[in-house]
Amino acid sequence: MTPQEVQERLKLSQLKDKIWYVVPSCATTGEGLFEGLGWLSNNVKTPPQRQTR
Repeated sequence: MTPQEVQERLKLSQLKDKIWYVVPSCATTGEGLFEGLGWLSNNVKTPPQRQTR
């Protein structure tokens, strides 16, 4: 399945308030997995840290 097909079937274009990106990858060969995880780590917001006293 192409990234375009994934986007269409999941109706990702309807997510106007979210950041998303379909990274071409293959679970059996590992191709694209590092790129996908890299994108994810750069685009996920971390929650605010709790202040301890």
